[in-house]
Amino acid sequence: MRVHLGSDHAGLELKDHLVGWLRDQGHEPVDHGPFQYDALDDYPVFCLRAAVGVVDDPGSLGVVIGGSGNGEQIAANKVQGVRCGLAWSDETASLAREHNDANVISVGGRMHTVEEMTRFIGIFLSTDFTGEERHARRIKMLADYEVTGDLPPLPDSAVGHGPDA
Repeated sequence: MRVHLGSDHAGLELKDHLVGWLRDQGHEPVDHGPFQYDALDDYPVFCLRAAVGVVDDPGSLGVVIGGSGNGEQIAANKVQGVRCGLAWSDETASLAREHNDANVISVGGRMHTVEEMTRFIGIFLSTDFTGEERHARRIKMLADYEVTGDLPPLPDSAVGHGPDA
């Protein structure tokens, strides 16, 4: 499988490690940068390209990496068609795929060891979407909103409550 990678300076070490690790695992890494350490680089430059790479390459997945992974996740999720989850444990890496059919994972290079993050990414890459109707329905709501900007209808249990009442 092709795996698109993007990071900032805080994720450079892990990204460089992953290029070799992915090849060893039989994957095809596509490195969108950065390619050298620059403490002042801007993560959107690289993470947006990795996310676009995933959308333009059906069947591929992506990995974005930063200090915390938060900004990188936000950047990736700005690309229409991307569902990027922030992984900080084995379970969050698995659930991003199982329940959300995430096609990009974000990890924090300053939050975990290289070994932990590599494990999270391995779990993400080897986990499939369950396809359960409730998860598919929720993903469709998000995809529809992304295209139309129309909020999904409120369930009957919420009618007459809250700001939409």
